Amino acid sequence: MNDNKLMLKAADNIRILAASMVERAKSGHPGGAMGGADFINVLFSEFLIFDPKNPEWEGRDRFFLDPGHMSPMLYSQLAMIGKYSMEDLKDFRQWGSVTPGHPERDVKRGVENTSGPLGQGHTYAVGAAIAAKFLQQRLGWVMSQTIYAYVSDGGIQEEVSQGAGRIAGHLGLDNLIMFYDANNIQLSTTVEEVNSEDIAMKYKAWGWHVIDIDGNDTEEIRSALREAKATACKPVLIIGHTVMGKGAYGNNGESFENLVSTHGQPLTAAGACIKKTIENMGGNPEDPFVIFPEVKAMYDARLSHLNELMSKRRDEELKWKADHQELAAKMADWFSNEVPHIDWAAIQQKPDQATRAASATVLGVLAGKVENMIVASADLSNSDKTDGFLKKTKMLTRDDFSGAFLQPGVCEFTMACLCIGMALHGGVIPTCGTFFVFSDYMKPAIRMAALMELPVKFIWTHDAFRVGEDGPTHEPVEQEAQIRLMEKLQNHSGGNSMLVLRPADVYETTVAWQMAMENTKTPTGLIFSRQNIKDLPLNSSFESHYQQSLQAKRGAYIVMKDENPDVVMVATGSEVSTLVAGAELLRKDSKKVQIVSVPSEGVFSIQEKAYRDQVLPKGIKRFGLTAGLPVNLLGLVGENGMIWGLNSFGFSAPYKVLDEKLGFTAEHVRELVLKMLNKQ
Repeated sequence: MNDNKLMLKAADNIRILAASMVERAKSGHPGGAMGGADFINVLFSEFLIFDPKNPEWEGRDRFFLDPGHMSPMLYSQLAMIGKYSMEDLKDFRQWGSVTPGHPERDVKRGVENTSGPLGQGHTYAVGAAIAAKFLQQRLGWVMSQTIYAYVSDGGIQEEVSQGAGRIAGHLGLDNLIMFYDANNIQLSTTVEEVNSEDIAMKYKAWGWHVIDIDGNDTEEIRSALREAKATACKPVLIIGHTVMGKGAYGNNGESFENLVSTHGQPLTAAGACIKKTIENMGGNPEDPFVIFPEVKAMYDARLSHLNELMSKRRDEELKWKADHQELAAKMADWFSNEVPHIDWAAIQQKPDQATRAASATVLGVLAGKVENMIVASADLSNSDKTDGFLKKTKMLTRDDFSGAFLQPGVCEFTMACLCIGMALHGGVIPTCGTFFVFSDYMKPAIRMAALMELPVKFIWTHDAFRVGEDGPTHEPVEQEAQIRLMEKLQNHSGGNSMLVLRPADVYETTVAWQMAMENTKTPTGLIFSRQNIKDLPLNSSFESHYQQSLQAKRGAYIVMKDENPDVVMVATGSEVSTLVAGAELLRKDSKKVQIVSVPSEGVFSIQEKAYRDQVLPKGIKRFGLTAGLPVNLLGLVGENGMIWGLNSFGFSAPYKVLDEKLGFTAEHVRELVLKMLNKQ
């Protein structure tokens, strides 16, 4: 345990660095970083267990920052343990800098999660705590880490916090400790002006253990963390009452603490004096980017102590690996995203089924083959057919993490964030399901999964207006266009930011799942039908439907082909079978057709030009059919072709009636294509 005067000196050092970073960048949020410095200093200098020589050590404690605008606090703290240089801090918010405005995941530097959109970061922590419990059940003491989260007033107010708090309490996640930075100051108001709820009572009602402290008092922080570590069967919320802009002063020595103005701008822009502020905390305003010698010595001692702990731990893990070779091999595979061998060709699909039913068949196989897969469903498992997985396992409960199915209740956004947290923790394959129309609730999380390049599997069923009687509230129209934009967005690694797959029949569904499981670099969206779909015809050049559907791995492929076609017909999902039926009528009109199934435009776009020109030959009229917005197929059909889609919300009626009324029939396809060709 460190001397409290030295601990205050270290916290002031963090405050100086954080305020100076924002001042130099002329942009950022100094106030919260200055108030939170005491807690993060105690946590990192005395409690957080990590391996200084191996930052990716699987058994490390995790620290999840929710208020990403407090990045100066995190970067300054990580500089104390050698993860950032003073030059890195000086480059805060600059082009090419490793210290961006909001933290971006960089595990080697100690940044466990990208954060910025409030509420998501601490929800990731709940997901990570679930993953840790799940893995501890299977691997034992090697996964006995603690998950720490840091949340602000804004994160507590975001609606996703309700789902996070409710689920963590319900599952009794006693490996989760969250610090609530309660400073009563927001970006444009005080907290009391917008919120009067009893936060402590709310979390107690959810089943949390709550500790109330002075969040700037080292001894109270230390005592709270000890109590939290000793608490069993409950997650812990430490409410730390902190001072916004702690230590900020004006030219005449007047306090600039507890002011809204210091939240989101440099101290000088708020009217404070950065020189006085730095001087009052023992720093040199002319050279603020310094770690005080005594603070450096304190953290050097901490790193030395951790190295000793890790040396002992490595010896213990080596013995464990020798004694549990099979478990050790599994652990290595799980954390390297290895998927066990699956004989995809052997999966038996019932013909002419809904693709959600085909997905259930695959999930049933995965449940028996992939031991580290967790599937969740937002109270729809018997409808989105994730129960295909559930039937082969059992629910996760507060007393039993030997199952692999999470029932989070009705909370699509929270569920998606939990899965992101599981992926951030590593060692598990997180998957979640709901209706496609409710992907709207999940968009902020999907975007963050794409930004962090996390292989979360999103299952979306009831993919179009053919939801039928449920009506327009449940019938996706614009959702596919929104999700497919992610296929066109490039991530920082230079690839497509997301894999989106809408299979055309049960066999394409098997291949879509194969692609999803093989995709360990980005999120995958799997879009499945509610209604039955007639299987695509088997081309005589293939021995099985599965072999034919393997062409889907190229994003698009030819389903039916006549020599010298008059028209190329393009669709995704259930509309492909409608094109096949329409083609049979067109052939009676002596028209030659080529039908193309496009489960993923993003994958197709990166194929070699020769293949793309073969699938979509130039100089031939194209016709597209989509149950969503016509723009879904614009990049494939082009301006000179014709696309039949929806330009309105759906309607309530049996889906076959809707097909007829909305023009999604073989007869209407024939009529539209003939009309288009006759205009040539």
